[in-house]
Parts: sequence; C-alpha cells; structure tokens
Amino acid sequence: MYKRVELSAFGKPEVLKIVTEERLPEPAAGQVRVKVLSAGTGFTDTIIRQGQYTGVKDKPPFTLGYDWFGVVDKLGPEVRDFEVGQYVADMPVIGGYTQYLCVDANQLVAAPPGLDPGEAVCMILSYTTAYQMLTREIDLQKGQSCLVHAAGGAVGCALLELGRLFGLKMIGTGSLAKKAVIEGFGAQFIDYRNENVSTRVAELSPGGVDIVFDTIGGQSWTRSYRSLRKGGHLVAFGVLHYTTGDATTPQVLWGFAKLFALWRLLPDGKKTSFYNIQTRRQRHPADFKEDLAALFKLLADGKLHPAVAERASLDDVVNIHRRLDSGDIAGKVVLDCTL
Repeated sequence: MYKRVELSAFGKPEVLKIVTEERLPEPAAGQVRVKVLSAGTGFTDTIIRQGQYTGVKDKPPFTLGYDWFGVVDKLGPEVRDFEVGQYVADMPVIGGYTQYLCVDANQLVAAPPGLDPGEAVCMILSYTTAYQMLTREIDLQKGQSCLVHAAGGAVGCALLELGRLFGLKMIGTGSLAKKAVIEGFGAQFIDYRNENVSTRVAELSPGGVDIVFDTIGGQSWTRSYRSLRKGGHLVAFGVLHYTTGDATTPQVLWGFAKLFALWRLLPDGKKTSFYNIQTRRQRHPADFKEDLAALFKLLADGKLHPAVAERASLDDVVNIHRRLDSGDIAGKVVLDCTL
C-alpha cells in the first residue's frame, strides 16, 4: 500500500487529491521500482496543475511532480547497472509526488549515499538549471558581475549560491520578505517593489553587469538587456511568461523576437539566449547526468547548502500549492514522501 498525489482535473490547488494504492507497482523489463524519499515542488508544478505548461501533453488524471530523489527498491528483468538500496534521482516532469514508482533504468542518475533527501532533491531541477546556465550557456569568468531576477525562488537561490562558489559578484532582485535569504548567499539585494531596479543595478555595477538571468519575461527582458555592459550576456529562462496562458500573444512573441533576432543584430557585442532544462535534457541527456552527478558530489562534499524552506508531507500538498501560487516561499518546499 502506498500514497500518491493525483491531479484530478486542471485547476486550483483543490484539484490535487491523495490516492491510496493497495499494491506497489511492479517494474517491467529494463525498469526499477523506486521508494521515493523526497519530491521537489515549485512554480512549474503549479503551471502544470493549471494545464498551461506546454511541455506536458497528458490529460488528468495523473500524478504531479517534476523531480524526485529516492532509493532503488526492486529491479526489473534485464537491469544490470543498478542494485537494490542504491540512491537515485530523476526529473520526469510529472509523476514525482508519490511514495513508489517504476522508471526506466536508463533515465536514472546515481547518487552517493549519505545525502539529505530534502537537500538532494533541490539539486535536480533547481540546481541543475542554475549549474547548466552558468557552465554551459555562458563563458564564465571569475570576478564577473551577475544580476539574478526572482533571486529568492528555488532557481534564484541556486544561481546565487553557485555564482558565489564560482567567484562571481552576485546581485539579486526580490521582495523584501526574501531579503535575508538573498543576502544569506552573499548577494547584494534589490527590492524590486520599492526600488528602481535599473538605477540600483547601475549604482552597484557601474557600466553594467556581465550576466543577467531573467525568468520574468516581457518588459523585464528589455530592462535586463539594457543593464548589460558591452559584451554582456542575457540568459532568459523558465516558465513565468512563455508557458503560461496564450503563448502566441503579441507581447510574448515580441519578447522572443527581440531575444532571438532583433538584439542579435545590434552592434553592441551583447549576447542573448534562452534556456529550458527539459528541452536541453532531451537534446543532451549525457550532459544532464554529468551535471547532476557533479552537483551531488558538491553537496556530499559540503560545498552546497540549498535553501529548503520547509519539509512537508504529501498530505500537505494542497496548502503548499496555495503558497506557491501566492509567491511567498523563499527557497524550495520539499515533500517528504516517507511521511
């Protein structure tokens, strides 16, 4: 017997239901059964819940949950590369809010023993997104200045911590309620609600910043581009704009036209790119496994300390999604799937 969270229909948090299954799932050939120890939550899950995430074509009912961390519980036929008791992780996009699941062994990333499951699950979506943007999207050099928008969120915090680890000078925007978390990672804080962000960036980094990571979209991309020094790089990412609502609205299309065409024609030496972890994994699956393994090692070595805002049970999922919708969570809420 085990529990999972089922999305009964697209909609508000109340559409999430706890389902109790009488029997554990059985792994098919090439699969393993995993006892899920922790599942991540985040804004992307809320967009999937609302039926507005373009990367998910499934219709309810299905189990929500972008990423999970667990331990191998049973091997299916023909599995040779894993063993029972081994710690593993995956980013299936849906399916993670559960106590048990079966997954193709070739999708798994092995993890070292001894990791805190709540911290380990932060490495999958949030930290791999940040790590790949820092190491695979830009030409990173120690001492560069870096502006992170929505810096108090899960990916924002990961960018701040990894940026500090890589020797960058970090600036983060956020609400006043997230000031302590942002400054706790050594970043200079900008209160986007009560300060002029462009003016403060110019004060903190005269001449512009080297890198901007912007998940907000719309006019924010334009302001971010203007905040770059000559030769700087704007990396747009995430789901806050292009995966919600109508992705063909003039505002959205104009934003991507500037990002992919117009700005690239300007003779100012600035660069622009767009990052999405799901599509990048599909194109470069080996990179995803390599990068997540590197993050697990950094975590095991005590070099990373993700901002786990709260550890909740699957039974608390409706309340957690209400808080995710409100945007008041600093860091990442983790579901302890063993409770």
